[in-house]
Amino acid sequence: MKKVIFIGAGNLATQLSKTLQEHGYEIVQIYSRSITNAKILGELLSCEYTDNLSQIKDAADLYIFSVKDTALQDCIRHIKPNNGLWVHTAGSIPITVFEPHIKRYGVLYPLQTFSKNKRVDFTNIPFFIEANSGRDLQLLTDIASNISQNVRTISSEQRKYIHLAAVFACNFTNHLYAISEKLLQEQGLPFDILLPLIQETADKVKGMSPVAAQTGPAVRYDENVMHKQLSLLKDERLKDIYQLLSQNIHIFATNSSYEQDKL
Repeated sequence: MKKVIFIGAGNLATQLSKTLQEHGYEIVQIYSRSITNAKILGELLSCEYTDNLSQIKDAADLYIFSVKDTALQDCIRHIKPNNGLWVHTAGSIPITVFEPHIKRYGVLYPLQTFSKNKRVDFTNIPFFIEANSGRDLQLLTDIASNISQNVRTISSEQRKYIHLAAVFACNFTNHLYAISEKLLQEQGLPFDILLPLIQETADKVKGMSPVAAQTGPAVRYDENVMHKQLSLLKDERLKDIYQLLSQNIHIFATNSSYEQDKL
Protein backbone atom coordinates (compact mmCIF):
# COMPACT_ATOMS: atom_id res chain seq x y z
CA MET A 1 0.00 0.00 0.00
CA LYS A 2 2.14 2.82 -1.30
CA LYS A 3 0.01 5.16 -3.44
CA VAL A 4 -1.91 7.74 -1.42
CA ILE A 5 -4.37 10.49 -2.34
CA PHE A 6 -5.28 13.26 0.09
CA ILE A 7 -8.75 14.76 0.05
CA GLY A 8 -7.93 18.02 1.78
CA ALA A 9 -4.92 20.31 1.96
CA GLY A 10 -5.26 21.85 5.41
CA ASN A 11 -3.11 21.69 8.52
CA LEU A 12 -3.33 17.95 9.18
CA ALA A 13 -3.18 16.96 5.51
CA THR A 14 -0.07 19.07 5.03
CA GLN A 15 1.85 17.56 7.93
CA LEU A 16 0.68 13.97 7.44
CA SER A 17 1.29 13.94 3.68
CA LYS A 18 4.83 15.24 4.12
CA THR A 19 5.58 12.65 6.79
CA LEU A 20 4.15 9.76 4.77
CA GLN A 21 6.15 10.84 1.74
CA GLU A 22 9.33 10.87 3.83
CA HIS A 23 8.54 7.30 4.88
CA GLY A 24 8.33 6.03 1.33
CA TYR A 25 4.67 6.49 0.47
CA GLU A 26 3.89 7.99 -2.92
CA ILE A 27 1.48 10.91 -2.68
CA VAL A 28 -0.07 10.86 -6.15
CA GLN A 29 -2.68 13.60 -5.86
CA ILE A 30 -4.01 16.36 -3.62
CA TYR A 31 -7.58 17.66 -3.68
CA SER A 32 -8.81 20.88 -2.12
CA ARG A 33 -11.86 22.96 -2.93
CA SER A 34 -9.37 25.86 -3.01
CA ILE A 35 -7.15 25.43 -6.06
CA THR A 36 -4.59 27.69 -4.41
CA ASN A 37 -4.28 25.39 -1.39
CA ALA A 38 -4.23 22.31 -3.62
CA LYS A 39 -1.45 23.82 -5.72
CA ILE A 40 0.67 24.84 -2.72
CA LEU A 41 0.63 21.34 -1.22
CA GLY A 42 0.79 19.59 -4.60
CA GLU A 43 3.90 21.51 -5.60
CA LEU A 44 5.45 20.95 -2.18
CA LEU A 45 5.02 17.19 -2.66
CA SER A 46 5.70 17.25 -6.43
CA CYS A 47 2.40 15.58 -7.22
CA GLU A 48 -0.77 16.33 -9.14
CA TYR A 49 -3.50 18.48 -7.60
CA THR A 50 -7.10 19.42 -8.35
CA ASP A 51 -10.12 21.28 -7.02
CA ASN A 52 -12.54 18.98 -8.85
CA LEU A 53 -13.76 15.85 -7.04
CA SER A 54 -14.66 14.21 -10.34
CA GLN A 55 -10.97 14.28 -11.28
CA ILE A 56 -9.84 12.21 -8.31
CA LYS A 57 -7.79 9.29 -9.59
CA ASP A 58 -9.20 5.81 -8.98
CA ALA A 59 -5.98 3.81 -8.85
CA ALA A 60 -4.56 4.77 -5.44
CA ASP A 61 -4.23 2.31 -2.57
CA LEU A 62 -5.26 4.71 0.18
CA TYR A 63 -7.57 7.74 0.18
CA ILE A 64 -7.19 9.98 3.23
CA PHE A 65 -10.09 12.36 3.79
CA SER A 66 -8.84 15.26 5.87
CA VAL A 67 -11.52 17.90 5.48
CA LYS A 68 -13.96 19.76 7.73
CA ASP A 69 -16.58 17.49 9.30
CA THR A 70 -19.32 19.40 7.48
CA ALA A 71 -17.67 18.73 4.12
CA LEU A 72 -16.82 15.06 4.60
CA GLN A 73 -20.08 13.46 3.47
CA ASP A 74 -20.31 15.66 0.42
CA CYS A 75 -16.76 14.73 -0.62
CA ILE A 76 -17.48 11.02 -0.15
CA ARG A 77 -20.65 11.21 -2.26
CA HIS A 78 -18.95 12.96 -5.16
CA ILE A 79 -15.97 10.65 -5.57
CA LYS A 80 -16.45 7.59 -7.76
CA PRO A 81 -16.13 4.35 -5.73
CA ASN A 82 -12.98 2.32 -6.34
CA ASN A 83 -10.96 -0.52 -4.83
CA GLY A 84 -8.87 1.66 -2.52
CA LEU A 85 -9.10 1.92 1.26
CA TRP A 86 -10.91 5.14 2.25
CA VAL A 87 -10.20 6.61 5.68
CA HIS A 88 -11.01 9.86 7.44
CA THR A 89 -9.03 11.68 10.10
CA ALA A 90 -11.93 13.17 12.10
CA GLY A 91 -12.43 12.77 15.81
CA SER A 92 -16.22 13.03 15.99
CA ILE A 93 -17.36 11.28 12.80
CA PRO A 94 -18.19 7.54 13.02
CA ILE A 95 -16.65 5.02 10.68
CA THR A 96 -20.12 4.33 9.25
CA VAL A 97 -20.06 7.59 7.29
CA PHE A 98 -18.49 5.55 4.48
CA GLU A 99 -20.92 2.62 4.54
CA PRO A 100 -23.24 3.42 1.62
CA HIS A 101 -20.42 4.48 -0.70
CA ILE A 102 -17.40 2.19 -0.53
CA LYS A 103 -16.55 -1.40 0.42
CA ARG A 104 -13.28 -0.74 2.25
CA TYR A 105 -13.11 2.00 4.83
CA GLY A 106 -11.65 3.03 8.15
CA VAL A 107 -10.34 5.79 10.39
CA LEU A 108 -6.82 7.14 10.86
CA TYR A 109 -7.04 9.71 13.65
CA PRO A 110 -3.87 11.35 15.02
CA LEU A 111 -4.42 13.07 18.37
CA GLN A 112 -2.51 16.30 17.96
CA THR A 113 -2.94 19.95 17.06
CA PHE A 114 -1.51 20.82 13.65
CA SER A 115 -0.48 23.97 11.80
CA LYS A 116 0.77 24.10 8.22
CA ASN A 117 4.01 25.88 9.05
CA LYS A 118 4.81 24.19 12.36
CA ARG A 119 6.56 20.88 11.77
CA VAL A 120 5.64 18.08 14.16
CA ASP A 121 7.34 14.82 15.07
CA PHE A 122 4.79 12.04 14.57
CA THR A 123 6.85 9.51 16.53
CA ASN A 124 5.00 9.98 19.81
CA ILE A 125 1.65 11.18 18.47
CA PRO A 126 -1.13 8.71 19.35
CA PHE A 127 -2.90 7.26 16.31
CA PHE A 128 -6.37 5.82 16.84
CA ILE A 129 -7.45 3.48 14.07
CA GLU A 130 -10.54 1.58 13.03
CA ALA A 131 -11.55 -0.41 9.94
CA ASN A 132 -14.48 -2.49 8.72
CA SER A 133 -12.32 -5.56 8.10
CA GLY A 134 -9.46 -7.28 9.88
CA ARG A 135 -7.29 -7.08 6.77
CA ASP A 136 -7.63 -3.33 6.43
CA LEU A 137 -7.22 -2.84 10.17
CA GLN A 138 -3.84 -4.53 9.86
CA LEU A 139 -2.95 -2.32 6.88
CA LEU A 140 -3.77 0.82 8.89
CA THR A 141 -1.82 -0.55 11.84
CA ASP A 142 1.22 -1.02 9.61
CA ILE A 143 0.91 2.47 8.10
CA ALA A 144 0.46 4.22 11.44
CA SER A 145 3.24 2.17 13.04
CA ASN A 146 5.65 3.31 10.33
CA ILE A 147 5.43 6.88 11.60
CA SER A 148 4.29 6.55 15.23
CA GLN A 149 5.19 4.40 18.21
CA ASN A 150 1.73 4.85 19.73
CA VAL A 151 -1.01 3.14 17.70
CA ARG A 152 -4.29 1.92 19.20
CA THR A 153 -7.44 0.33 17.84
CA ILE A 154 -10.57 1.92 19.30
CA SER A 155 -14.26 2.23 18.45
CA SER A 156 -16.00 5.27 16.97
CA GLU A 157 -17.79 5.72 20.30
CA GLN A 158 -14.53 5.86 22.22
CA ARG A 159 -13.02 8.24 19.65
CA LYS A 160 -15.85 10.72 20.20
CA TYR A 161 -14.89 11.01 23.85
CA ILE A 162 -11.19 11.26 23.05
CA HIS A 163 -11.99 14.16 20.75
CA LEU A 164 -14.17 15.80 23.39
CA ALA A 165 -11.42 15.47 25.99
CA ALA A 166 -8.93 16.91 23.48
CA VAL A 167 -11.14 19.96 22.94
CA PHE A 168 -11.02 20.67 26.68
CA ALA A 169 -7.30 19.91 26.99
CA CYS A 170 -6.13 21.74 23.88
CA ASN A 171 -8.65 24.06 22.22
CA PHE A 172 -10.20 25.47 25.38
CA THR A 173 -6.82 25.72 27.11
CA ASN A 174 -5.38 27.60 24.14
CA HIS A 175 -8.32 30.01 24.24
CA LEU A 176 -7.53 30.67 27.89
CA TYR A 177 -3.99 31.50 26.76
CA ALA A 178 -5.52 33.98 24.32
CA ILE A 179 -7.52 35.59 27.13
CA SER A 180 -4.37 35.78 29.25
CA GLU A 181 -2.46 37.38 26.39
CA LYS A 182 -5.16 40.02 25.94
CA LEU A 183 -5.21 40.87 29.65
CA LEU A 184 -1.43 41.31 29.64
CA GLN A 185 -1.39 43.32 26.41
CA GLU A 186 -3.88 45.77 27.92
CA GLN A 187 -1.30 46.45 30.64
CA GLY A 188 1.62 46.67 28.22
CA LEU A 189 3.02 43.32 29.28
CA PRO A 190 4.29 40.47 27.04
CA PHE A 191 2.68 37.02 26.97
CA ASP A 192 6.06 35.28 27.25
CA ILE A 193 6.25 36.04 30.98
CA LEU A 194 3.70 33.22 31.39
CA LEU A 195 5.66 30.63 29.39
CA PRO A 196 7.63 29.16 32.36
CA LEU A 197 4.34 28.80 34.28
CA ILE A 198 2.64 27.14 31.30
CA GLN A 199 5.58 24.77 30.86
CA GLU A 200 5.67 23.80 34.54
CA THR A 201 1.92 23.11 34.53
CA ALA A 202 2.27 20.88 31.47
CA ASP A 203 5.25 19.08 32.99
CA LYS A 204 3.46 18.40 36.29
CA VAL A 205 0.56 16.51 34.72
CA LYS A 206 3.01 14.12 33.09
CA GLY A 207 3.59 12.58 36.50
CA MET A 208 0.47 13.35 38.53
CA SER A 209 -3.28 13.69 38.17
CA PRO A 210 -4.45 17.11 36.91
CA VAL A 211 -6.72 17.30 39.97
CA ALA A 212 -3.72 16.80 42.28
CA ALA A 213 -1.69 19.34 40.29
CA GLN A 214 -4.37 22.04 40.55
CA THR A 215 -3.39 25.17 42.48
CA GLY A 216 -4.81 28.69 42.81
CA PRO A 217 -7.52 30.49 44.77
CA ALA A 218 -10.40 28.39 43.40
CA VAL A 219 -9.08 25.14 44.95
CA ARG A 220 -9.55 26.54 48.47
CA TYR A 221 -12.30 28.88 47.27
CA ASP A 222 -10.52 32.01 48.51
CA GLU A 223 -13.38 34.43 47.92
CA ASN A 224 -11.32 37.47 48.93
CA VAL A 225 -8.83 36.92 46.09
CA MET A 226 -11.51 35.81 43.62
CA HIS A 227 -13.67 38.91 44.22
CA LYS A 228 -10.66 41.17 43.70
CA GLN A 229 -9.81 39.45 40.43
CA LEU A 230 -13.41 39.57 39.23
CA SER A 231 -13.41 43.32 39.82
CA LEU A 232 -10.51 43.65 37.38
CA LEU A 233 -12.51 42.08 34.57
CA LYS A 234 -14.66 44.51 32.60
CA ASP A 235 -16.02 41.98 30.09
CA GLU A 236 -19.09 40.22 31.53
CA ARG A 237 -18.33 37.10 29.49
CA LEU A 238 -14.89 36.84 31.07
CA LYS A 239 -16.47 37.21 34.50
CA ASP A 240 -18.81 34.33 33.67
CA ILE A 241 -15.89 32.19 32.50
CA TYR A 242 -13.88 33.02 35.63
CA GLN A 243 -16.76 32.18 37.96
CA LEU A 244 -17.79 28.98 36.19
CA LEU A 245 -14.25 27.63 36.01
CA SER A 246 -13.58 28.57 39.64
CA GLN A 247 -16.72 26.78 40.80
CA ASN A 248 -15.84 23.67 38.82
CA ILE A 249 -12.26 23.64 40.05
CA HIS A 250 -13.51 23.77 43.64
CA ILE A 251 -16.04 20.98 43.01
CA PHE A 252 -13.31 18.75 41.55
CA ALA A 253 -11.01 19.50 44.49
CA THR A 254 -13.75 18.87 47.05
CA ASN A 255 -14.85 15.61 45.44
CA SER A 256 -11.24 14.45 45.21
CA SER A 257 -10.68 15.15 48.91
CA TYR A 258 -13.89 13.28 49.75
CA GLU A 259 -12.80 10.25 47.74
CA GLN A 260 -9.39 10.28 49.45
CA ASP A 261 -11.06 10.45 52.88
CA LYS A 262 -13.06 7.30 52.09
CA LEU A 263 -9.92 5.28 51.37
